[in-house]
Amino acid sequence: MNQTIRDRYNVTITGKGTQPILFAHGFGCDQSMWRYVAPAFEAHYQVVRFDYIGHGKASRDAYNRERYASLQGYAQDVLDICQDLNLEGIIFVGHSVSSMIGLLASIQEPSRFKRLIMVSPSPHYINEIGYTGGFERIDIEELLDTMDSNFLGWATVMGPAIMANRERPELGQELTNSFCATDQSIAQQFARVTFLGDNRRDLVKVGRPSLIIQSIADDIAPVAVGEYMAQHMPQSTLQVIQAQGHSPHLSAPAETILAIQHYLQATN
Repeated sequence: MNQTIRDRYNVTITGKGTQPILFAHGFGCDQSMWRYVAPAFEAHYQVVRFDYIGHGKASRDAYNRERYASLQGYAQDVLDICQDLNLEGIIFVGHSVSSMIGLLASIQEPSRFKRLIMVSPSPHYINEIGYTGGFERIDIEELLDTMDSNFLGWATVMGPAIMANRERPELGQELTNSFCATDQSIAQQFARVTFLGDNRRDLVKVGRPSLIIQSIADDIAPVAVGEYMAQHMPQSTLQVIQAQGHSPHLSAPAETILAIQHYLQATN
């Protein structure tokens, strides 16, 4: 039976406005991660959320290893959803790797997008000469090897580490549970595409104004990454918020909401 786009990606639409704001979750997560942020925009926007294939309630049967061998496959998912819903003038809000996915989608079809908002983004996670990504290559390779050999153990360790905020262990546990609920084989390939990818050369191609929201303390995407992006992306604004960890939309939603609202008010 053929699935509709809305069913395939478990698309959810709420809000009273006509201006579309599209929230895209990060690796190993689903649209529920936006539950503290997205409702703040429902009074004035058409709020669209979805799950990537293999995540949340999206179809797992639609997964194709060749399509998702690069982030371009996920960018096409975003464009397929936008085309199906006939979305124009989109404000795209992406967390972590979805920031790069949205960036690629906006390069491919710039006329569909009005603004890009990137929460904890990184174009490249590996330290290079003249670039601080946050990890040595051997660290990433060990992380990926651990995922392959002991996925549950990896999730148990990485959930709290990525979330930080140790005084609130329930946040790290939620992320661990989310990782474990993701299709393991899909997560393993997505992790390689994410952590071994390099989108630094794509930054200069962005033709839309962008907001980069970076936590003051984030071991996955340190502030230096946000500063690099702001220097290389035309029409970009860097906002460092006083949040801990890689998921401020969960750990510091009020600050995240204010950063987005202030930016949209200042640039509309």
